[in-house]
Amino acid sequence: MLDQAAHENFPVAPFFLPRAWRADLMAVYGFARLVDDIGDGDLAPGGGDAVLLGLDRDRYDDRPALLDALEADLYRCFADRAPGPSHPLMRRLGPTVRRCGLTPEPFLGLIEANRQDQRISRYGTYDDLVAYCELSANPVGRLVLGITGTTSPERVRYSDAICTALQIVEHIQDVAEDLGRDRVYLPAEDMKRFGVTEADLAAPTGGASVRALIAFEAERALELLNEGTPLVGSVHGRLKLLLAGFVAGGRAALGAVETADHDVLPGPPKPTKLSLLREMRATLRREG
Repeated sequence: MLDQAAHENFPVAPFFLPRAWRADLMAVYGFARLVDDIGDGDLAPGGGDAVLLGLDRDRYDDRPALLDALEADLYRCFADRAPGPSHPLMRRLGPTVRRCGLTPEPFLGLIEANRQDQRISRYGTYDDLVAYCELSANPVGRLVLGITGTTSPERVRYSDAICTALQIVEHIQDVAEDLGRDRVYLPAEDMKRFGVTEADLAAPTGGASVRALIAFEAERALELLNEGTPLVGSVHGRLKLLLAGFVAGGRAALGAVETADHDVLPGPPKPTKLSLLREMRATLRREG
């Protein structure tokens, strides 16, 4: 599960960070990946994770029950009494929680986002989507600030903008995959405005109306990235490089979408390493 970190749009725990930060970031990533895999039905076959979370093996596909069990295991990370967490990824998270003084709220937000995925598969308005991102994405940035000891109200605002942008970028890239899961993260009001139907999203390639819609949503994501980018200039040293990597990853992904003429239906456009490095340099130059 943790080996998927190398395939994200942005560096999760790059080599240049202090070892303690890398360990803590990977512990948080492991939790976030586990939550998403439960919510998406992507756990390894065999029911091993269900057993580790205290459920019967035959409940391996009971997503609400698995999320409830994970929440219970999360609270054991914050309890001083036995028993401790049962899942190995949760046991790995426990020392991070204690060392960094993290609170349950960001973790609970990620769990709640995946509960919402079990109930809601379409979003009527952009504001509805942003509210979902407040649960599904923004907690990750807040956890990064907590791990690095740099939390402040202003930085949280910037971080939330970046994280929401990165979530929207992911939704843009994964339109076809999400539709295969019977989920549409493009706001219904925007689809109506551009004359796009779900049948259009199921096509092998995007027509002019689909590509115009994707371009519109990509511009919104870019505006959010611009809004949050001052976060990079508010910190120093290796943390600046990490945060610049987050922003650069989002910008490079949007660049790949643009290079594909906003046709994301054949598969998610992916940025090249060279484009990521270019965006990294540009971000550091602007915010240095």
